[in-house]
Amino acid sequence: MRLDPETLAVRDRYLLMIATILPRPIAWVATVSPEGVPNLAPFSFFTGVCANPMTVCFAPVNDRNGKKKDTLVNIELTKQFTVNIVNETNAEKMNQTSAPYPYGVNEFEKAGLTPLACVKVKPPRVKESPVSYECELSQIVRIGEGALAGNLVIGKVVMFHCADSLYNGGKINHQDLRAVGRMEGSWYARTSDAFELPRPEAP
Repeated sequence: MRLDPETLAVRDRYLLMIATILPRPIAWVATVSPEGVPNLAPFSFFTGVCANPMTVCFAPVNDRNGKKKDTLVNIELTKQFTVNIVNETNAEKMNQTSAPYPYGVNEFEKAGLTPLACVKVKPPRVKESPVSYECELSQIVRIGEGALAGNLVIGKVVMFHCADSLYNGGKINHQDLRAVGRMEGSWYARTSDAFELPRPEAP
């Protein structure tokens, strides 16, 4: 089977990607509006970029009508956000924050979550998340226009938070973090079924 993306509807391209790029880690991103209203939403096009400087990125795509997500609007205006890690304990509340609430609605309240003040940025972090990154915007890379076009948000990590129970001298084990990943459709994956494969030495 060979498929030329240009011959497919945009929605079909998106479905192919989310069904084959998996499991995808979830960036649970908190922002605030210029008026100070918190926003919280999950994004599964997310990864780390580098450690020098410590940098992460996520890509909020436009909705089916080509409209920007509330998260992106807030980051454009305030230049700050937090990324909170989703695990088995908070997955259902994360899912609740993915509902299409109107701009200006506080998803922390809707999902019964606790906002915690950050050290260096104005957006809160999620108390129920075991790991959080405070981020300052580095840049936004626009890719495409209209429905499902991308906006790659790159952020410099200015503060890292981790539950004491996870931080074993800097060695954080996936068995303790119990992170979940996004699959296709409404499916998610646990990280409990893992295997170790040490990197080989060069001959």
